[in-house]
Amino acid sequence: MLNRMSTVLMAAMAAGAAAAPMTLQDYLALNGPAPARHVAYGAAPSQFAELFLPAGAGPFPVAVIIHGGCWTQAFGGIVQMRAMAGDLAAQGVAVWNVEYRRYDEPGGGYPGMYQDAATALDSLRALAPEHRLDLSRVVLIGHSAGGHLAQWAAARARLPRGSPLYVADPLPVPVVISLGGLADLRREQALIKSSCERDMAQLAGVASAARPDIFSDTSPAELLPAGVRTVLIHGEHDDIAPLRVGQDYARRARAAGDAAEVLVLPGGSHYDEVAPASPSWPIVAAQVRQALGLPR
Repeated sequence: MLNRMSTVLMAAMAAGAAAAPMTLQDYLALNGPAPARHVAYGAAPSQFAELFLPAGAGPFPVAVIIHGGCWTQAFGGIVQMRAMAGDLAAQGVAVWNVEYRRYDEPGGGYPGMYQDAATALDSLRALAPEHRLDLSRVVLIGHSAGGHLAQWAAARARLPRGSPLYVADPLPVPVVISLGGLADLRREQALIKSSCERDMAQLAGVASAARPDIFSDTSPAELLPAGVRTVLIHGEHDDIAPLRVGQDYARRARAAGDAAEVLVLPGGSHYDEVAPASPSWPIVAAQVRQALGLPR
């Protein structure tokens, strides 16, 4: 197993050295197969998710993927993630591709954006029997802004009871994979402003007497230890969420008692990590398979 993983990493490194890093335009051109089902979990246009099913009888392990795009409608999202959804489904993994209300949609921002991520994740319980989904094998994957939401969703058991985001019995997720994630809202305010032009009020709401600290229920770093294993993957040339971001978060997580590791995608940008045709993809796919207990 170790030799196989080393071979995959070496091949990806060699290919990455020869391939140009993906651009935003390359990312926006991504697409993939149509889902098996389109499922609404709310009444708003963006409150839905797409289910991709592998061939066979199941039960299937599940990858929940949450797209990025700087928390805005401007940079695509769920359509681009169909590429990785289709690839994972071909490997025997059921995929739940989540859409949500972003900050610039009615009802988005705080608290709606977080409630959407939570409701979409928890709705898998109702779908599992019909579609033979094995909810004991779930990995949560988020890209960029979706990395923030994925890490937050995995840590929801730590939410304060007084938060409007609190739920009593969130679906447990043992592993979260953050692809170029921007998860530490408090410490990364300047980076989020420069990379995405987002103000914290757009992402975390405004302070009030009942909620004086806007990061207490929105920033995954404030919810540590989350009791999950976090894999933080960053492209070597990522200038939206540089490697340093993952390294800093991993140090905080480990200091709090959580398992956390950081991987670098040689030659990769902020976008290679979600593209199956990219030399970076074998590294990402291997981590997904490991998280689900599948052969790498």
